[in-house]
Formats: sequence, structure tokens, C-alpha cells
Amino acid sequence: MADTSGQADLRGLDIQKLAVGYADEASIFKTYLIQATTSAREIRWYKKTAGFLDTTDTTGITESQIANVAELALPDVAEQSWTRETSYVRKYMVETPWISEEDVKDADPDILATNIRDLTRAVQNQVDLRIFQVLSGSAVLSGSATGAGWDDTTNGDPFLDLLSGSMAIREYSYDVSNMVAFVSPKAYKFLMAYVNAKGAQFPQFSSGKMESGVLTKIAGNKIVVSDNADDDYVVQLIPNLTAKWKTFSGIQGFTKHEEGIGYKFRVLERGEILLEQPYALHMIKGIIG
Repeated sequence: MADTSGQADLRGLDIQKLAVGYADEASIFKTYLIQATTSAREIRWYKKTAGFLDTTDTTGITESQIANVAELALPDVAEQSWTRETSYVRKYMVETPWISEEDVKDADPDILATNIRDLTRAVQNQVDLRIFQVLSGSAVLSGSATGAGWDDTTNGDPFLDLLSGSMAIREYSYDVSNMVAFVSPKAYKFLMAYVNAKGAQFPQFSSGKMESGVLTKIAGNKIVVSDNADDDYVVQLIPNLTAKWKTFSGIQGFTKHEEGIGYKFRVLERGEILLEQPYALHMIKGIIG
């Protein structure tokens, strides 16, 4: 059967292609996670114990038995430990109401594309909220902001707070040269104000950043600003190591057509975040006093 003009417009619009493209635009936190797939809704995985392997302390012996082993002596025993975890895939889905064939037939294709864009962004927004929720709710390492928080212009010290978080992770033998910090727009405002106020202490850094109006890195942390970050928490992590996003089915766009009636547009994604390296994550609390 020949397509109507409305159907031809939809075919040319390529709902799935648009959804995938807009997902790339909308994803923020997910881009800093390891990307993997899963074929099962129930995910069994293992959380690694952090730090260097060492021998077990015994009565009267608390120093490592790896160093300075006597000649002809057998080596001491050490092994890595893992904790088995189980997670379940979450489904994120939303759709438009029915749009009549008549509306589709004479609608500007940009209107249709905007619907797909906003549906996709709605799904991705919930995915990002889930990622921040898990990261901020599972932090083993955490510390309170200096003074009364980053809005404390007298005692607040965002630079020290970020540096302290990085060092807390470094103590578990992780490389912290490529840290990322997730901050809210409000927290970012006070961070910028701090850099501006303290510019005399490191003029080249401050003037360069303030000229562009964008602060991208401080205390070895790349600053990532998102509305989905909480005003009262800053999450620091090592990108592509700390956590993994397991995709059960990637972002998908669908068109449902009721002949002679109209269309629905639907977008969905299935997946879950796994915090595999909990000691490669740090949370600064009390950002806003």
C-alpha cells in the first residue's frame, strides 16, 4: 500500500536515528562510566576490594611478610577478595499522546522531531538522575566541606575540599591524575566566586579561567556541571573506572500507528549502574551552608 504524505514524513524523520542522536546530546554522567552490555535483566557482578594486596596480620606479626623474605623461606599467602552483588535492570520509557493522522499530515517535521528530542531527553534525564543517586548514595569515602561550605566566603575552601577528596582516593592506590567532579550550577557559582576572590594567589590560573567564563579543572578535578547534581553534594570519581553502565537495550525510538486514527511516539532505554570500585569515589558533603 502506498504511503500517505504523513507516513512518508515519518519515514524520512527516522525516529530511531533521531532518538539515538539526541541521547548522545543529553547524556552527561553516563559518559564518565564504563560502557558495557548485558543480555539478562538480573546482573550478577563482583565488587573488588580496594588497595594493594598484603599478608594477613597474626599474633605478634603486624608488618607485611612480603618484604625481606628470608633465604629458603616459603612465601606468605595473599589473595584478592571480591564481594558478589546482584542488580536488576531498570526500564525508562515515555511516549506522546495520540497525534491524529491529520495533524501529522500537515505538521512541520520539526514539530515531530522536537517531540522525539524531548522524549529522549526525558528518558536520559532520568538515567542521569539514577546515576547520581547511586553514586551519592553509595559513597564509602566522604568528607564535609571546609568551614560552612562553598558559600562561606570567609572559611570555605573548595580547592582544599577537592584536593582532600582526591587524596582520600589516592590512599587506596588509585591514580587520581584524571579525576572528575560532578557539581550543581549553584555549587559551580560559588566555586567560580572562590577562584575570582583568590585570583591573586594564582593569577595565571584565575585570569585564564575567568576570561573564558568557564572553569574546567581545579585541584586536578575536571568540573562537570549538571542540574542533576545535588546542591549539597559534590561527587568525585575516576572516569571509566569507578562505575559501569550496563545496557540491556540502548535508547530506542518507536512509532505506533493506528490506521485511520493517528500516531504515538515512544522512547525507551533499559540498563543499570554498577559501582564496581567504591573506593574510587568520594563525596564532599555540606557544599551549601
